[in-house]
Amino acid sequence: MSAYPHHPPIVRPVRPSLATSMGPASGVLVILLAVALAGCWPSASAVTPAQPPAKNPNMVRVSKEQLHQLDIIPVSSHRFRVYKVAVGQIAFNEDASTLVATPFTGRVTRVIAKIGDVVKPGDPLFEVDSPEVVQAQTNLISALHVVEKARSNVLVTQRQAERQARLLADKAASVREAEQARNDQAAAESDLKTAEGTLHSARNRLRVFIGRDQAEVDRLERDRIVNPLVTVNSPIEGTVIARKVGPGQYVRADSGEALYGIANLSTMWLKANVPEVDIPHISVGQELEVRVTALPDRVFHAQVVAIGAASDASTRRVVVRSEIPNPGHVLKSEMFASFKIATNVGEDAPAVPPEAVIWEGEQAVVWVEREPLVLQRRKIRVGMEQDGRLQVRDGLKSGELVVSRGAIFVQNELDQ
Repeated sequence: MSAYPHHPPIVRPVRPSLATSMGPASGVLVILLAVALAGCWPSASAVTPAQPPAKNPNMVRVSKEQLHQLDIIPVSSHRFRVYKVAVGQIAFNEDASTLVATPFTGRVTRVIAKIGDVVKPGDPLFEVDSPEVVQAQTNLISALHVVEKARSNVLVTQRQAERQARLLADKAASVREAEQARNDQAAAESDLKTAEGTLHSARNRLRVFIGRDQAEVDRLERDRIVNPLVTVNSPIEGTVIARKVGPGQYVRADSGEALYGIANLSTMWLKANVPEVDIPHISVGQELEVRVTALPDRVFHAQVVAIGAASDASTRRVVVRSEIPNPGHVLKSEMFASFKIATNVGEDAPAVPPEAVIWEGEQAVVWVEREPLVLQRRKIRVGMEQDGRLQVRDGLKSGELVVSRGAIFVQNELDQ
């Protein structure tokens, strides 16, 4: 027997589970709730979504459509030269221009050429009624008469000498008479040479000093009619740039005043004032670029033709003269101009167009094609700009590919 009094077993009622009491549908909800709560439980493993890789601030990837809007060009090698700059003025080419004065005294009866007219050698400029012309023509006619008389005298003395020689051979004349006849012939021939020299001088005076052409001299010798009017002609081909004479004006040969100025405008001079410290770098024959203030969009190419022999004591500058072709006669005298001249043979360096460079303050940046559709931002150090090219002193090599047109759009893409 048991030590304790016998009691019947205790039967406790079994409580139905939550799932059983809620039915099948409610059980599914419980399971879903449990799963959700398990995800929030501290011991549950957290599922973190993958993060995109960090963006490279110096790299940009472009699409094929964007690539069509860019120009990618290779970095080329270009020769950059050191230039010196000076200022000056355009002037007439004095080697192709002249001043015309009257070689005689008289009164102007007609003015023919006007300022701006284009003349050729021999074209009339003005006409003068001059007593000197009359005297020159009279001297020529007189010289013609003297020559004709001298020739006639030579014929007479020649016949007389021949007659005396025959008489001497027949012993009908003395030796003294024959010698006298020969002396008379020699004197007549000498007088003829002198008269011919005077005639030649009179012809030259009319042709050179008075300005008569050969046809006018021939007419005067043929007709023996004096014409008091003389035409002063242009000695060169060019344009009339100055005139200081009018109808009725009395002009003098000894005044030395120029009445007309004529210049060939096909070439002009640039007279530039160069600092004396730059003169050792300049030599005759060097090519230079000239820009004129009045024609800012044009560049003229000239050549140094002369360097001054002295420096100005006040400005310490030397005049350098250059000759410039003047197509269309667009260059005018006294125009203000400047020139640029290379002082060394130059050095080869990588070069890019200016539009390829983006300036961030004082820093220059270009976009280099790293691989297809991938562009890399790169800092460079630039030098001088010449011929539409920027010199790259550091940061690029010849042959690398850079963005030229559209570089600013790539920079904007990076900044977004």
